This record gives sequence, structure tokens and C-alpha cells, in this order.
Amino acid sequence: MGFSHSKSKFKYMFQIMFLLIFASFFSACSQQQDANPSPSNENARHDRKPSQPSEEWKLPIEVPEGEFYKVGSWFSDHQLLYITNLGQSSSVYFYNLLTGKSELLYKSEFPIVALQVSPSKKNILIQTSPSTYEGQVTILSSEGTELMKKSIPSYELAFEWNPYNESEILVSSFKEDWTYQMLLLNIDQRNTKELSIPQPFIKWLGKDEVAYLAWDETSPSLFAPLMSKKLEVEGEKVLSNDVLHFSAYPNTLLTVTTKDEEQLQAVYRFFNKENEEMYSFSIPHLTMFSGWLVPYHDYNEKTGTFITLKPLKSTEADAYTEGFDLVSYDINKGSSKIILQGLENEPILLSPSGEALLYGNSYDKIIHLKTKEIAELAAK
Repeated sequence: MGFSHSKSKFKYMFQIMFLLIFASFFSACSQQQDANPSPSNENARHDRKPSQPSEEWKLPIEVPEGEFYKVGSWFSDHQLLYITNLGQSSSVYFYNLLTGKSELLYKSEFPIVALQVSPSKKNILIQTSPSTYEGQVTILSSEGTELMKKSIPSYELAFEWNPYNESEILVSSFKEDWTYQMLLLNIDQRNTKELSIPQPFIKWLGKDEVAYLAWDETSPSLFAPLMSKKLEVEGEKVLSNDVLHFSAYPNTLLTVTTKDEEQLQAVYRFFNKENEEMYSFSIPHLTMFSGWLVPYHDYNEKTGTFITLKPLKSTEADAYTEGFDLVSYDINKGSSKIILQGLENEPILLSPSGEALLYGNSYDKIIHLKTKEIAELAAK
């Protein structure tokens, strides 16, 4: 299953490259050898206290062994998972922001490419790279017990954890020519199954339903219809037309479109499970050769807080030098506020409580949203 993508179709390849880079911050795989914590440490892991102002955070991280590579994810409001490298081997550590202590979770003889925590923080997915054309996926419990390991022939991998059934993960496996294969990884059954889905980048809409943008290869466009499809069932349906980008959360669907025919503004629209619009706002947009730049963003459904990096004006991305505002939108109240100004457009990831966020291409900075302070996670 898959499609052959002509390299002359620059727009589609660019979309794949951009989304793969983006997905790498939320994906993972790895090898073997797990470290089991003591019962006291295990209990401390699940003690989720509210995040603290940065003056109480113990930073920077003192790496026990090797060199800091990047932070993989939040595990709780005061705990992070980070990756270190030593030669060709990699390790994953828990880091407690309040105590300043690191705890080894997993060690691999191969480089760890990425890491992803399940929505409930119950399990952890780690991706290692034994070779250029092989990705190894390891699923761990939060205590470090290996639940599953799978080697997948691939040049790049992208993952989408099912928030409605955490035993399932959608895996997009790309070859070097960007043909792809869709797999459904089942942790409980310890197997994978090939799926027939017409696009490689999908989001879960329900327990057995996914959404994707139906880009037309034969007629490249800036926009595409947003489609939904039931797994294992023929047919699909249109959710929205002329969509540039979308994100899906358990109870919220976000689409990015244009405001008018002039296309001077990007419009962010939020819909509930009944496909009713709850809130929308507009921001300037930056154009690229293949389309629009959608700045990094994240959403906390518990608090109804949407965070995005916002350009100050609409222009060409290559010529833009004014920086980005970090803006918070309250979807429930319909209000917004600027948190910080003059930032670069780099990945952001909200903490479970929404009080802090990771920032940077390696998530090597942390921002407390109330104090507006930026702290470095790794020693320079």
C-alpha cells in the first residue's frame, strides 16, 4: 500500500518534510535494557503537583552521563523526560524540576531519535535508529518495563497515539522516495497491521475514526478538503473545505483557513464534537514558496487554553525579521493576551496543567506563563 510521489511535485514533498520535522517532536522509538526504579521513586513519579515558578525549579539539568540531546516530553507538571547521547548509545531520564534529580528510565545501544508519552502518561514510546533504513519502536511502561518492540523498515517514521484507545498507535513509515506505508501498532496484541489510508498524516477523531487533508497531487493547491474516515470501512466524508492545516484533540477540532479572498489573514476555528464552531480568531500569515507557514502552537483542553506564536504582519516568510509574539487564547472566555514578544518560531509544548511550556527545537527552554520567565534546561 502507498503512493509514489514525484520529486517534481515540490509542494507535497515540502509538506511531508515539514510535517515529519514537526512530528519528530511528538514521536519515538528505541532498543532494550530498562532500568526499574525503586518503589519510592515510582510513587514520586505519579505525584503530580502543580508546576512551580521558575525560581523554584532546579536548573540547568546536571546530566549524569553523556551529553544532553533534547527533552522528549512532559511527564507531569514537574517532571520531564530527556535524552542523552554517549557515543552511539542513548539514554532516557526522568528529571524532577523541584528536586533537580535525574532518574534513568531506559538505555539503548543505538541512537534515540525521538520520544512520545501516551495521552494518559501511562506508557512511553521510544524510537531508535539502528541504521539509516530501519526504525525500532519500543513501548515502555512508566516504570521502564518493556511492553513491546518492533523493527520497521523505513527512512522516516511518524506516530499518532490513539487518545481513545492507548493500546493503538498509527505509524506512517516512509521510504527514501517518500512512498509510504500505514501501520496500526497494537500494544496489547504486540503486532502491527497494514491499513489503507489515502494520506500519510492523520489525526484520531474517535476510537476508530481518523481525519486527514486530501491533497490533490495532480492539481497542487494551497488548500485541501478535510476528510474523515472510519478504519476498516470503505468511504470517507468531507468535514470542511479549503483547509490549510488542522489539529485534532479528544473534544476539539482546530482548522486553519483564510479570512477572505485577499487571503491577508489566517483564521483559526475551533469546533466541538458536534462540529459546531466554538471560537475563532485571525492572525497575520507568512507565505512560502509552497504555501503558508503555520506557526507552532499547542492546546490544553482542560483549561481551554490555546497557545501560538504569532507574526506581527503578513509578508513573505523569508523576508520576515520582526519575530513572533507568544499569545494565549482562552477558548471558553473568548479572550487573548500576549505573554512574550520577539521570539523565534520554534516548537512549543504545554505542561499538563497549562502553567508552563517547553520551547525550542530541542525543547531546551522552559517558560512559566505567569511569571513570563524563560529558563534554560541544559547547561551551555
